[in-house]
Amino acid sequence: MDLHQRVLVVPFPAQGHVMPLIKLAYNLAYNGINVTFANSEFAEAKILAAMSDADKKQCPIRLVTYSDGMESQPDDQRYGQGLMDSITKVMPGNIEKLIKQINCSDNREPITCVIADLTVYGTLEVASRMGLKQVAVWPAGPASLALSLHIPQLIKIGVIDGNGSPTKNEVIRLSDEVPVLNSSELLWINPTTQKAFFNFSLTIKQAAEKVSVVLCNTFDELDSSSCAMIPNILPIGPLPLVKKLNPSIGTFSSQDSTCLKWLDKQPSNSVIYIAFGSTAVFSQKQFNELALGLELSGHSFLWVVRSNIVNGSSLEYPDGFLERTANRGKIVEWAPQEKVLAHTSISCFTSHCGWNSTMEGLSYGVPFLCWPYFWDQFHNKSYICDMWKVGLSLKADEDGIISRHEIKTKIDGLLNDDGIRTSALKLMEDAKKSVNEGGSSYENFKSLIKYLKA
Repeated sequence: MDLHQRVLVVPFPAQGHVMPLIKLAYNLAYNGINVTFANSEFAEAKILAAMSDADKKQCPIRLVTYSDGMESQPDDQRYGQGLMDSITKVMPGNIEKLIKQINCSDNREPITCVIADLTVYGTLEVASRMGLKQVAVWPAGPASLALSLHIPQLIKIGVIDGNGSPTKNEVIRLSDEVPVLNSSELLWINPTTQKAFFNFSLTIKQAAEKVSVVLCNTFDELDSSSCAMIPNILPIGPLPLVKKLNPSIGTFSSQDSTCLKWLDKQPSNSVIYIAFGSTAVFSQKQFNELALGLELSGHSFLWVVRSNIVNGSSLEYPDGFLERTANRGKIVEWAPQEKVLAHTSISCFTSHCGWNSTMEGLSYGVPFLCWPYFWDQFHNKSYICDMWKVGLSLKADEDGIISRHEIKTKIDGLLNDDGIRTSALKLMEDAKKSVNEGGSSYENFKSLIKYLKA
């Protein structure tokens, strides 16, 4: 019997994880790999609702679902401790059942390899028990994984205790070439979730050390020092620049493409783009300061405002703001971000510095105004501002609020800094070279294909 190998790709069931892994899956399919993509039922419903009919017809991968045990939870309560518990206790068993079902129903094309998000480490353990190849994907930047790998060393030298709490207020340096971390910016530092997140980071460390390959959406020339601290890493990015990949695939929300026509009418390098990903939230006071800062700047702006972006209350704009800025502002619920960043009218990107957004901004040579929210975003900000020198950081006042005046001042500073724009354009060229024939990520991806076909 002529057997054809099939790869099962499994992301963590959240927007920022599904999107890069589905791009990876498409790219594998375009390179001759049979791919099945396993989403939770919740994530699958979101993706299909946001996909166009044309995208569904052209989809080169097989989409399947499993239960994550969270079906009874409302959307806004899916991403807490309950989901973390489900990923540990429920998801591995359901993925194992799924693999067995696929292999029983299609014995000419069995699953031979599992490519899984490192944050759903139980799936990789299932693959190991079943005798399948395992490839991990780290959807954040390499520095955040390097930090998890260094936890035992940080405990040994007394920087943190056994619960992950800093023993003193000092900067942490993983190597001479990597930006320092403030002890308050460690990935797991959060008063309500620290124990769970610290244990999660420890488990990620253990999982990363067990697999032979960890794929990462980065490129060697961007952060070789962090990559050097991860023995089995294989940089294959930036995914936004991989040819033939549809930038709209994998989104959980319908994209408002009217903003592209609006951008077409704006002058080159004239529009501030503001987007904070799928989870960041603000107080009403902070939201108002952001709105008034954009108004005060005098620049045109495209602002992604999710309906749930204000914490614990319904969304309200400052009195008269919408009327006063109607002739130079465009507000959408969700934007086709890669197409926006690639547009010639965009002058800068006000961002939460999530890794996907960071790679997208770098891929299109757009300077950053950094407004990190949680987890790895603070360290990403340090790379953007201090190492790569492609952005500026916003500073909060003594009350923890980033004021309208700070926003205006930093926008002015960023748009008048030719050095930052030059650095951003150079990094964009380096990124393009990495994914083109002969580039570092191109060659790494070729070696991955060879491994999967062996």
